[in-house]
Amino acid sequence: MGFKCGIVGLPNVGKSTVFNALTKAGAQAANYPFCTIEPNVGIVSVPDERLTKLAAIYHPPKVTPTTLSFVDIAGLVKGAAEGEGLGNKFLSHIKEVDAVMHVVRAFEDDNITHVSGSVDPIRDIEIIQTELCLADLDVVQKRIDKVSKLTKTGNKEAILELSLCERLKPQLEQGKPLRHLTLNEDEQKALKMLQLLTTKPALYCVNVKEGDLPNGGSQVQAVRAFAAKEGAEVAVICGQVEAELAELESESERQEFLSSLGLKESGLNQIIRVGYKLLGLITFLTAGETEVRAWTVSKGATAPQAAGVIHSDFEKGFIRAEVMRYEDLVTLGNQQAVKDKGLYRSEGKEYIVQDGDVIYFRFNV
Repeated sequence: MGFKCGIVGLPNVGKSTVFNALTKAGAQAANYPFCTIEPNVGIVSVPDERLTKLAAIYHPPKVTPTTLSFVDIAGLVKGAAEGEGLGNKFLSHIKEVDAVMHVVRAFEDDNITHVSGSVDPIRDIEIIQTELCLADLDVVQKRIDKVSKLTKTGNKEAILELSLCERLKPQLEQGKPLRHLTLNEDEQKALKMLQLLTTKPALYCVNVKEGDLPNGGSQVQAVRAFAAKEGAEVAVICGQVEAELAELESESERQEFLSSLGLKESGLNQIIRVGYKLLGLITFLTAGETEVRAWTVSKGATAPQAAGVIHSDFEKGFIRAEVMRYEDLVTLGNQQAVKDKGLYRSEGKEYIVQDGDVIYFRFNV
């Protein structure tokens, strides 16, 4: 699994339309608030041309890409943290995701009403951000009330958590997300246990009209400036274009359609690319006669940690990783040629896996 991305946004910004186009999951989309009540989940394959080229070398019966999971969470409104529009139920679904993608609208359409009466992506981002902060504030206040009693017994964990929560509270009261707070290792562990929403990395997906592709208009530039201040990523897509793209059956048709619009990649590819960058993820590969497969790990992962992504036994019984670069394998044509050139390496437990490594793990259990 690549990562799990929660999609949030105000009603009628094109959130479910974007979700449908990216996943072809057929989530309900309509022109009224709270159309999406239960979260829709779609799992998509991460496009990777390296798999195709490796398959041409090994001819395996099975080629398996890594995947990305999208969770389409119902449209939020101002007051969601207090339960407005069943907001509390919707917010609870965000706790399980790795990153939160805010879909914001930057297109005018008289036929699609905006819940706030006008199109203003920065205002929309701030509304959503405020609701997430208020939801976190409610959790933090409840923890303060609970652990403050435990501190009287001298409980060290309670003392640490109370100190942490008292740092978090004023930040949230000011409507500031917690994702950029500098914390020590113990505080980070305590924070993780709280499962707070604003600790999730943020990605802003700006839904524009077709004529504003590929870069978007002035409103997109405002979102980019906003995102830059908090180290977030931005993707610019047109939900309608993505919907049309999803209907095309062949890759050549899709590429021709994208080229006609001056686009180098689909919205899905763009979101995956910036999402991997945001979360610091890379892809390594395994290849053989039975299967060619892509795997996702965090940048900086060691060889045993990468082995553990495949199976926990691989990590526990790790002996060594036999590694070659994808580029070397494709250029030279086969594994034996890579070995003959001295480019097939044996790496131990300290090896840091690189994007594009083709790895065979030796292990013993």
